[in-house]
Amino acid sequence: MDHHEHENEREVHGLVSRSKVVLVGFLLVIAYFLFTEHRAHVLQFLPFLLLASCPLMHLFMHGGHGHGHHHGRQQDSENFDTKGER
Repeated sequence: MDHHEHENEREVHGLVSRSKVVLVGFLLVIAYFLFTEHRAHVLQFLPFLLLASCPLMHLFMHGGHGHGHHHGRQQDSENFDTKGER
């Protein structure tokens, strides 16, 4: 390999890493300004989001408990006598 080829590879690699640093820097600046300018709009809806999360979690998270499913119901009725006791 020629000495100039190694320098060209280093320049290309250095250029790529510099462009990533610049991109991350721009994204951080954009995120900062979006947060500071729209913070008041977002924070005013947080109490409503908290209140809305309760019924939504109730609806979507009860699926894992087997509510509404009648699997094994026959087995449960065999374990109880006529008074409902085991």
